[in-house]
This record gives sequence, C-alpha cells and structure tokens, in this order.
Amino acid sequence: MSSQYQLLRTGRLAPLFATQFFGAFNDNIFRAALMLIFTYSGIVASEMTDFSVNAAAGLFIVPFFIFSATAGQIADKYEKSKLIRIIKICEIGIAFVAGVALYFHNVLAMLSVLFLFGLQSTFFGPLKFAILPQHLEESELVGGNAIVEMGTFVAILLGTVVGGIIGAGESVSAWLFVLVVAVALVGYASSRFIPDAPANDPSETIRWNPVTETWALIKLARGQTSVFLSILGVSWFWLLGSVYLTQIPNLVRTHLAGGPSVVTLILAVFTISIAAGSLMCERLSGRKIEIGLVPFAAFGVSVFGIDSYFAMIAISGDALRDAWT
Repeated sequence: MSSQYQLLRTGRLAPLFATQFFGAFNDNIFRAALMLIFTYSGIVASEMTDFSVNAAAGLFIVPFFIFSATAGQIADKYEKSKLIRIIKICEIGIAFVAGVALYFHNVLAMLSVLFLFGLQSTFFGPLKFAILPQHLEESELVGGNAIVEMGTFVAILLGTVVGGIIGAGESVSAWLFVLVVAVALVGYASSRFIPDAPANDPSETIRWNPVTETWALIKLARGQTSVFLSILGVSWFWLLGSVYLTQIPNLVRTHLAGGPSVVTLILAVFTISIAAGSLMCERLSGRKIEIGLVPFAAFGVSVFGIDSYFAMIAISGDALRDAWT
C-alpha cells in the first residue's frame, strides 16, 4: 500500500485499532485523573502525595511484569479475537468497580482499580501485536505497527488531557465514572468487528508460575541477540517514560508552582512527541524492520533526560510562587 493510513480503511486493522485506542484512552483517563486527585484534591494528606502517586504508577505497571509471560502463552493457545472480546467485557466490569471506589472516595479501592486496569491491559498487549502478522502482509507490518503505536500514544495523550480536565474539576466521581464506563462499552463494540485470528499453538500448555516462565522467556530471548537487545531498548524506553509521566504532577506542583492545567499541558507535549516519533519510524526505516534505530533512540531519550534535569535544577519553585503572588 502507498500509505500506512490506508490500512485504517480495511477491516483487517481498523477494528483492532479502535479497540486498542479506546482501551489505552480509558486506562489513561482514569490514571491521569487519579494522579491529579491525589495531588490537588486533598483526598490524600500532603505528606502522602508522593507515595500515593508513585504507588498508583507502580500498581498499574506491576501486572505487566508479573503476568506478561502467562498472557503470551494464552495468546498463543486460543483464538485471539474471542480473547480480546472477553478482556473488553472485563474492562466494563472494572469500570463499574471504579465508579464505586470514586463514590466512596476510597483511596485503596481506587488503587486496586488501577491495578485491574493494568492487569487487563497486560493480557491485551500480546494479543494486539500477535494478531497483526495474521491480518497484514509482511510489507504492511511496519506501517501497521506504526499505526497501532501512534494510536496508542494519541489515546494516551487524549486520555491524559481529558483525565486531567476531569481530575481538576468538581463532581469528579460522577463524570469520571460515566466516562470510563462509556469508553469501555465503545471498546467492546469495536472488538466485535475484529476478524478471527486462529490460535498459533492450540496444544500449548499454560504454565502458571510467572517467575519460572518469565525467566524461561528471558533465556530464550538471550539466545537471539537482536531480539534481546530490542527488548532491552523497549524496556528502557518504557522505564524512562513511566518515570517521567509519574513525576510530572508533583514536579509541576513543587518546582513550577503550577496547577492541573500545567500538568496537562506538559503531558500533552510529551505524548505528542512520542506519537510523532512512532510515525517517523516507518520513513526512517524505509518501511522495513530496522532495529538499528533502537540504540539511537535510547541514546536520545537518555541525553535529553539529563538535559531536562539540569534545566529543572535551575528553576526555583519558591521564586515562581513569590512572582505569582
């Protein structure tokens, strides 16, 4: 195809794109709103804000670390479109639990809901990537992957912005509940149109011990140097990205003397940049799988992270507060 965007006109990619888009959108609406609620609403004591925000980020990520290997086995063993629909039904249930947690202003319950959102995303992740080679031609894979990644980060951007707006306003419980349920329902509706994707290995035996299975996958990956280095690069990207996103609310409040709107602006710029980079990958790689870009990307992320550190230590939060007052 002459353009990667033409894939969105096909039934092979469009339903999957919409399903993963609304899933990522929902995760980040709740996560962004929760971080602003913890930081600015007073529901959490000021001395506990740092802990609560970091706990929220950690609880969302922990399922990926613990259950990814099991999720990959399940993705291989069963028909993928059906699994995706089951996961989307679970997301609807989690959204209703979120409404209860918000209504009672129960911080522990809110954190538990965030863990459950991370858990369902963990099981969805292997499916959305494993299904691409079954629905796309080899020449379409780089473009299709770029579209999926771009959609994910646009969804993160929009979810972060919308979650920031809701988290900074009044009647947080009602609007946030309505929105996460509505988005979960739309995500399930789109999943109904994903074409069948037969199991890769129906005879696969699910090994439920996450520690041994994760270690086995690491050893398998180390046997293929290019794969292992790619995993390290992607992991480094997600590590830094999650750390930056988590610290932004407290960074803005403590060092920039800003409010929720400043948090939303910084998150928006951060996420737009990632989405733009995802789309540039196809052009830079010449529409081929090119792992040579990974070291340059990892280096760039690290260097500009260091630059951000020196920029931040030159800013005085107290001076900014005095200037505003």
